Amino acid sequence: MSDVEDFPGGINNLEGLKRQEALDLLNSCLAHLAKEDGPSYKIIKVISVTGQLVAGDLYRYKLELDNGTDIKQCSIKIWYRSWLKEDGINIKIKFAGEEGELDRTW
Repeated sequence: MSDVEDFPGGINNLEGLKRQEALDLLNSCLAHLAKEDGPSYKIIKVISVTGQLVAGDLYRYKLELDNGTDIKQCSIKIWYRSWLKEDGINIKIKFAGEEGELDRTW
């Protein structure tokens, strides 16, 4: 992954190659969750993807996910720190209308 945008801290809607890189990272993270301790999700619809340059890259997604039984709208945050060999990726998944969130780091 490359820097998200021109300046640190700015939140930007991602398009083109940067959007595709962010979606590839999301798919990789969802696959990692599924092969570890679950859960398993499939992306149904991408509503928005933003990026922010922080201490690493912070991506925010608004999506519809399928968990095998239901399709639910959710927001996902992925904090990607490429220089860390351990705990370089943190993912948080929050489903609309539900308490709590899934929070994993690897």
